[in-house]
Amino acid sequence: MIRIVLISVMASVVFTFASSELLRRTGSVVAFAVLVLFIAIGIVFDMLGAAVMSAQEAPFHSMASHRERGAAEALRLLKNAEKTASICNDVVGDVTGIVSGATAAMVASELMITFSIESVLLQLLISGAVAGLTIGGKAAGKTIALNNSTAIVIKAGKFINFFHLKK
Repeated sequence: MIRIVLISVMASVVFTFASSELLRRTGSVVAFAVLVLFIAIGIVFDMLGAAVMSAQEAPFHSMASHRERGAAEALRLLKNAEKTASICNDVVGDVTGIVSGATAAMVASELMITFSIESVLLQLLISGAVAGLTIGGKAAGKTIALNNSTAIVIKAGKFINFFHLKK
């Protein structure tokens, strides 16, 4: 549990630092892109967590026996499904949700300063949009993950394999 807390704190610090540095040096368009990126990262990791929890090992054993790239890594994800889902859903998913909320507040503040707008309505619209995109995206992502768990887990395995080969 302490390990998860430390990973969460570190991830939050890294994401918050990255977003604040990017937002400080860029304009509104990039700020929105960063915000959308955080929401997308949260949705993708939430999908992966759901896919790992619902996928069956059998197809991956077959892929691994045929030496398909990423199959061994996918099996490792499945054998550690509880930890994988916890990191994907609870750590990355929740941290990106928190950071996207903070980023949305920074974007709203920046827009209010840039355009001399003093409106709570702007903050409400931005935070509502972020919440809607995040919650709706995660709900849709879970449905996709449950229906395509094998494909999602093998793609994650191939992604991990790609970085292992780069070492």
